[in-house]
Amino acid sequence: MKKNTSEKICPVCEKPFSWRKKWEKNWNEVRYCSERCRRNKVKK
Repeated sequence: MKKNTSEKICPVCEKPFSWRKKWEKNWNEVRYCSERCRRNKVKK
């Protein structure tokens, strides 16, 4: 069962993404939906 089912909007692709188990400890710091978007963050 998920503790946090919130969603965020990725600033690069502008699509919503949901909480994932691997982000359990640092969900507040997560900004990008994927490694690809994180690497392309200079796009905007």
